[in-house]
Amino acid sequence: MDLDELYGFLPQIEARLKTSYGVARRTAPASVRPYLDVNHEFTLRGGKRFRAILVLAGYYVATGRNPSPAVDAAAALEHFQSWMLVHDDIIDHAEERRGGVAVHRALAAAHRREGLLGPPDDYGVGIGITLGDLEETFTVEALMGSKATASARLAAVGEYVQMTRLTAYGQLLDIRNGVLPPGVVTEADVLDVHRLKSAVYTVAAPLAIGALLGGARRTRLADLEAIAIDLGIAFQLRDDVLGAGFDAKDAGKSANDLVEGKRTLLVVHAWRNGGSDDRAALERVLGRADATGAELDAAREAIRRTGSLAHSEERIVQLTERALGRLRRSRTIRSEAKPLLEALADRLTRRRA
Repeated sequence: MDLDELYGFLPQIEARLKTSYGVARRTAPASVRPYLDVNHEFTLRGGKRFRAILVLAGYYVATGRNPSPAVDAAAALEHFQSWMLVHDDIIDHAEERRGGVAVHRALAAAHRREGLLGPPDDYGVGIGITLGDLEETFTVEALMGSKATASARLAAVGEYVQMTRLTAYGQLLDIRNGVLPPGVVTEADVLDVHRLKSAVYTVAAPLAIGALLGGARRTRLADLEAIAIDLGIAFQLRDDVLGAGFDAKDAGKSANDLVEGKRTLLVVHAWRNGGSDDRAALERVLGRADATGAELDAAREAIRRTGSLAHSEERIVQLTERALGRLRRSRTIRSEAKPLLEALADRLTRRRA
């Protein structure tokens, strides 16, 4: 099975997502249905569906069989992604997501249109947080609906619990890094956040959930997990490059990591290796929503000049090559599945959107 064949399951995944909201809507109080519709619109708005595809890939890697029994679990990871993104956008004060208005901003705008009482932004944040919480119920429900043995479903849910915990750990550390001076945050700090917050739920856990649903023993997944963690960190480093406005091609979100003040490897490396002018250029944009285009261009030039962009690209290559080397040597991953994992590595680390 190749990557194109896995993407052929997308219509089934989209149908599962749509059906889950339809079922919930029919049993929900009429006053709640408009809020369910917000989640429905946001999740079906689009996205790369990487995590869903990786669940299917994990099932195939473990079994060599058609991954259709894992479609419900693939949909579950998209519900989880919606939950994370809604909360992430609130934390980051983001304006846009997936080519549209961020959920909490759309809710605040609706508050203004309807002339409701109280501060619109508080309403948007409060409802947004709650809708993110609500999305977890769809995640668990879809996982439990997977066509697998009870023991395999239980193993997949256990992986989901661990994934959620580690992602929260990473988010806590990411928020903490964001209030520290850039010179205090180290490269190790950045990569630790990427491992916990991104690599686990973007790559490692989806692959493991698919494999476990296929009946794989947890003890046989060490190679797959190590490969996935390296690829997941490389994926996030690529996302940081795009999020700072380098080589972004319709990335589906604002290229505003700099104005959000994120302590990415680009920023941390440039701060440590730059001079006073480079640091001043970064200071003028970090955490400043009113930064001008010229100021952002100057900050990006500082990142280039200090070798920080090249350093991030080098780390992406190193992580990818280490993952592929382990894949080639692995005796626990079926040889027939290795070309698929190589194609996924390329898709994850070389993307421009």
